[in-house]
Amino acid sequence: MKLLAASEHSTGATGQNVIELANDADPFQVSLEGVDRIDLNFPKFTDGRAFSQAFLLRRRLGFQGEIRATGDVLVDQLAQMERSGFDVAVLRADQDLGVAQRVLAAYPGYGVGKYQGDAIDIQPHFVTAATSSAT
Repeated sequence: MKLLAASEHSTGATGQNVIELANDADPFQVSLEGVDRIDLNFPKFTDGRAFSQAFLLRRRLGFQGEIRATGDVLVDQLAQMERSGFDVAVLRADQDLGVAQRVLAAYPGYGVGKYQGDAIDIQPHFVTAATSSAT
């Protein structure tokens, strides 16, 4: 997962078709045709609806573009964001980028060679093609 400081985030990326999806919007009602990036907002730490939106966009709708977490994004949320389908997290201004990188590094089982499936890679790394075809 790519991490950005709040000062590095821009809402309109040059050359990209970006949409900002309100956290109460239904992802099934949005046309994803030609969309490169979707910004999902966490209006406050305790509002986790963007996790569900990211999961739906990845798993159910097959969105392959960038999903970016914005708003009240804290270091504590990063591992779950990565597992839910987010590619980029824009940290709240008071969050330290170095701490965020250490937090993500502390959960190597969720990265490449995962021990558990997630929104992007459903199967854990130990499930082989032969095993999955037998089930």
